[in-house]
Order: sequence, then C-alpha cells, then structure tokens
Amino acid sequence: MPKLQRVSGAEAVRALERLGFTQVRQRGSHVVLRRWTPEGDIGCTVPLHRELAVGTLRGILQQAKVTPQEFMENL
Repeated sequence: MPKLQRVSGAEAVRALERLGFTQVRQRGSHVVLRRWTPEGDIGCTVPLHRELAVGTLRGILQQAKVTPQEFMENL
C-alpha cells in the first residue's frame, strides 16, 4: 500500500473531482461529494482543513471506494 502524503482538504476535493466526483453541497467547512455509478451512488464528506490527518484521509478514501494509489496519481 502506498504511503499517503499530507494534503489539504481543497487538494483532496480536486483529486476526487478528477476521479469523477462532483460537489453536491457544502455546509460550513465540510464538502459532500458524490459519484453516480451503475452499482449505485458513492458519497463522501471532506473537511476543508489546511491539512488532513492521514487517518482522516484514509477514511475518506474508504467512503469513496478509491484506492490510495488512484488518489495519489490524481493529486
């Protein structure tokens, strides 16, 4: 498993958008992203912090069903 680097919330949102996610809504500092697939909707919530903790980023990627390698390639 590749090592995740520290990224900001905005960088994470941009990388997920490159993977096909779109912003559905935002409330305060949290952005909700969604991707529509034949199997159903996939959604995740990203906090717009200056720096995301590695555990938080890993949880976001699990929600989004994106591998760390896919994510790092789209940064």
